[in-house]
Amino acid sequence: MAEFTKDTVIADVLAVAPDSAPVFLSIGMHCLGCVMASGETIEEACAVHGVNVDAFLVALNDFVAKNATKNA
Repeated sequence: MAEFTKDTVIADVLAVAPDSAPVFLSIGMHCLGCVMASGETIEEACAVHGVNVDAFLVALNDFVAKNATKNA
């Protein structure tokens, strides 16, 4: 599985890894189903929520990688 980047759209993350929703929720990104999620990048969402995008990407990619190996 490819790693997610700053330019990845949130809806694309959720389409590929729906179990990653708790990672977003844990930092206050509660509107994952809203219209913004369908066009907003991870970088844009982190900026709006005051979250360090690099740290978030590490957490997100680690979570997805660990869950991919569990589900394999």
